[in-house]
Amino acid sequence: MGLGTNNTYSSTGASNMKHRNKNKVIAQYNADARLLAEFEQSAESGRSFNYSRSVADASNSVPEEQITVYLSRIQRGGLIQPFGCMLAIEEPTFRIISYSENCFEFLGLNLNSVYEGKTSLGLLGIDARTLFTPSSGVSLSKAVNCGEISLLNPIWVHSRHSQKPFYAILHRIDVGIVIDLEPTRTGDPALSLAGAVQSQKLAIRAISRLQSLPGGDIGVLCDTVVEEVQKLTGYDRVMIYKFHDDDHGEVVSEIRRSDLEPYLGLHYPATDIPQASRFLFKQNRVRMICDCNAIAVKIVQNEELKQPLCLVNSTLRSPHGCHTQYMANMGSIASLVMAVVINGNDSSRLWGLVVCHHTTPRYVPFPLRYACEFLMQAFGLQLHMELQLATQLAEKKILRMQTLLCDMLLRDAPFGIATQSPSIMDLVKCDGAVLYYGGKCWMLGITPSESQVKDVADWLLKTHGDSMGLSTDSLADAGYPGAALLGDAVCGMAMAKITSKDFLFWFRSHTAKEVKWGGAKHHPEDKDDGARMHPRSSFKAFLEVVKSRSLPWEVSEINAIHSLQLIMRDSFQDIDDNNSKAINYSQLHLSEMRGIDELSSVACEMVRLIETATAPIFGVDSGGLINGWNAKVAELTGLPAAEAMGKSLIDQLIHEDSQALAESLLSKALQGEEDKNIELKLKVFGPDPQNSVVYLVVNACTSRDYTNNVVGVCFVGQDITSEKVALDKFIRLQGDYKAIIESPNPLIPPIFAADKNACCSEWNAAMEKLTGWTRHEVMGKMLPREIFGGICRLKGQDALTKFMILLYQGISGHDSENSPFGFFNREGKFVEVLLTANKRTDVSGNLVGCFCFLQIVAPDPQKALDAKRPEEKQSSSKFKELAYIRQEMKNPLNGIRFTHKLLENTAVSDDQKQFLETSDACERQMMAIIEDMDLGRIEEGNVALNVEEFLFGSVMDAIVSQVMILLRERNLQLVHDIPEEIKNLYLLGDQIRLQLVLSDFLLSIAHHAPPDGWVEIKVSPGLKTMREGNEYVHLQFRMTHPGKGLPSTLIQDLFEEGNRWTTQEGLGLNFSFKLLNMMKGQVQYVREHDKCYFLIDLELKTRQTRQKGLQALSSMIS
Repeated sequence: MGLGTNNTYSSTGASNMKHRNKNKVIAQYNADARLLAEFEQSAESGRSFNYSRSVADASNSVPEEQITVYLSRIQRGGLIQPFGCMLAIEEPTFRIISYSENCFEFLGLNLNSVYEGKTSLGLLGIDARTLFTPSSGVSLSKAVNCGEISLLNPIWVHSRHSQKPFYAILHRIDVGIVIDLEPTRTGDPALSLAGAVQSQKLAIRAISRLQSLPGGDIGVLCDTVVEEVQKLTGYDRVMIYKFHDDDHGEVVSEIRRSDLEPYLGLHYPATDIPQASRFLFKQNRVRMICDCNAIAVKIVQNEELKQPLCLVNSTLRSPHGCHTQYMANMGSIASLVMAVVINGNDSSRLWGLVVCHHTTPRYVPFPLRYACEFLMQAFGLQLHMELQLATQLAEKKILRMQTLLCDMLLRDAPFGIATQSPSIMDLVKCDGAVLYYGGKCWMLGITPSESQVKDVADWLLKTHGDSMGLSTDSLADAGYPGAALLGDAVCGMAMAKITSKDFLFWFRSHTAKEVKWGGAKHHPEDKDDGARMHPRSSFKAFLEVVKSRSLPWEVSEINAIHSLQLIMRDSFQDIDDNNSKAINYSQLHLSEMRGIDELSSVACEMVRLIETATAPIFGVDSGGLINGWNAKVAELTGLPAAEAMGKSLIDQLIHEDSQALAESLLSKALQGEEDKNIELKLKVFGPDPQNSVVYLVVNACTSRDYTNNVVGVCFVGQDITSEKVALDKFIRLQGDYKAIIESPNPLIPPIFAADKNACCSEWNAAMEKLTGWTRHEVMGKMLPREIFGGICRLKGQDALTKFMILLYQGISGHDSENSPFGFFNREGKFVEVLLTANKRTDVSGNLVGCFCFLQIVAPDPQKALDAKRPEEKQSSSKFKELAYIRQEMKNPLNGIRFTHKLLENTAVSDDQKQFLETSDACERQMMAIIEDMDLGRIEEGNVALNVEEFLFGSVMDAIVSQVMILLRERNLQLVHDIPEEIKNLYLLGDQIRLQLVLSDFLLSIAHHAPPDGWVEIKVSPGLKTMREGNEYVHLQFRMTHPGKGLPSTLIQDLFEEGNRWTTQEGLGLNFSFKLLNMMKGQVQYVREHDKCYFLIDLELKTRQTRQKGLQALSSMIS
């Protein structure tokens, strides 16, 4: 369904995109549900299903219940395809809760022998393991006990009664485990495993071809994929079907049998692939239909189950009748559909599908389907890189165009961007553009007439007057009354307002103009039966849906338009204000000088970092002569920096074995192409070198001057000499490697090995240390998914795919060196390594697997500097922000305090006076916080406490007032037990900091009290003592709440002695704890059965003199 997009924006073209996408998906589900209902109603009534009319009407809304029914039919249809059978079991009993009716036929069962005469329940309730041989039962039990059950698929099982072999494919659902059983062609499990590995090797061969393609051409990549999939599967037709941003589809690549009708270039409405099906493709990446004409098999299930069995991830799930009719109409009997998923930073999206069709029934075994899924994962990786490259190129083009347009704006009158070349029309893809300024039009390309442009401007001012911009792919849908008069020539529009009445416009023609036709027979003038569900009918339906609609505007295009809008607004403002473009050169000079100072500082820091780095770093000028040679590379090569300077890197320092590689690396770098992880050999100098050469893995980084020209190359390296020497010795042993594998020598790198089935056959001591997993825990397990991707977690599916490619390439005899790889060890720490895979052969030279060597990646000095720079910048920025806040908050606070002073001098009641005193105490507390910003002194306990006389009751009123709003919001009751004689005490000390400490503790108590509960504050007096003629009173504060209490992390923050806090609240409590210590107070947090509380002990000086207090030296205040 081609939904129109009308988007207004103010600050960014990407605004509301997430909301729009959500609405688009909801609308799509709505359309899908209506189509399915129409199809089913036509089948029940016997009337024909008019496909084209139904697509056109699909945008009408349907009841929510209808969408629910639609989703249930797709996901819980109660039918499977007949090429296999299905069991569903309860965990952990293996009791059958559902099964397909063809289980008896496939498993060779006699119902009476299975259930001893109680045939009414069929297979329900029996232990599923009893249907298979004992060894098969053990394999099933092992799989069920595995955390990630799909890791072991497929499991080889045999029927107990017929001895027939099956692939068992397991997955968990809401009520248990579904076991799909597909018959196999061979009875030997070893042959089956070898076949699975052989399928992966075939996929690797295809992946290697993808990786060898030159970058920058997505079309060539897609064409190669369809060729390789056809080689793997043998289908008559293989297509790549791409989803556009509005969810409609397009066939972008195709390979087919010569007598079949081509579909290349056809576009399809979004409803042809329903949203529910797209969701299923992301869950179950490969979907096979063996025979669309085959009669589906019913599922029998336990009556205790509340709804039909979920078949989302079942390999046997039967297609809906609507889909099978579509297949039959296009002459396709069997299909295999594979999802192309692209993984982003925090999400994944379904980019498209690889669709295979066959004119006769066709079955592809599970291992080969799994290999195809592996190929799709690799295709997704490669495609993601190509799309990123294409996006970067498009952004660079837009940026370059923006730069040219800005330059024109600075040098000439703003109207030049509409009258000269390049123009605003070159900024984004469009058919025409208009600058509308002062009631006049500057027009380029295909646009409305001048009067129509003015009419559009008037409509925008009336209906979108508050909007700074608007983009739509259909002016008709956007509500423009004159859209019909514009015809197909102008359908889409993007607008940017540059003044209150002036605009920039970009226009696009209708979508059909952009469509690439798949041959003469697909011309829109062709006749076809639009009522039938068929690709050509779909194409006609798509053209109907997108009638009067243009291609949608990309987010990057809207952002480019918005950027130009801001520049244009400033430019026109300059004209209005000054009628000139004068620049304040003194400010510009000052800014440039500041920038030069910052660059000098960064350069000095970079030089220091390079010189002291533990990694070897060296540099050359544009002639290849050494101009940088740090201490580490001097140590490794035995060549001091003074002697290295000016020498030729290629001719004098690089070993002859690496000279050709180094020359290529340097040549590419001087042209701006930076290669990474390149292994070089450097010569060693000095009287008694320990090694004849030094092995470095280097990254090339270009050095540029202020005009952005490459003037040299810096090489950041990692020393792998010891590992390389050990590796060379290891390889030379040719099988006699036992001593090295079992050696605890720290020079031996982490090594593991795979047999020809990708199972772990070696795991040395260094691997145990690196991963935390012992040899006996990993031996025999599958390296991909079960070890790496299982117990050693990876960062995502893409990381697993890359590892599988490297591993299977090694098993196939193709070595790879220093490929980046990373995993989480047993302790959850992420380990970054370089992986080298070498083929492993027996004494006869036959491939038996591969060895993998890991080199731990050393920190990159450049990354360290890059990481440090934003931290310093952020720190400086934060300091400025705090200084600004500190300064600007004083003024309004002073105003509030002055107002309160005026109120105090007016006639106020005693209660009002108390309110004013409480408010004043809180204001003084805020001012003290603002004034005392040196937190380092608090941490060091080096804060000068103020001594002033204060009424203790005023302190209590102030801290209670600070929690009252929170108490009311959480419906908490405040209970306070403070004797009047304590409230009336006059004390000497730092009132404001005491308030701060007590309010922090009380706020935490209130924050973590259960809602609708209570909070209690109790103050108990203790002994009065006399010291040096002064009277002191001991006070104990108990702040209590019911429930579990404060989180343990918060309590740890409270008593943390360093500077590590996990929460902002914890930071505040920690500083209050330190302030309390400075007042010679103590705090503890006590947890009891039904309540928790802070217990604070503090001694404060009273204003009593020796004479008045001698008689009470040891008395108690009761």
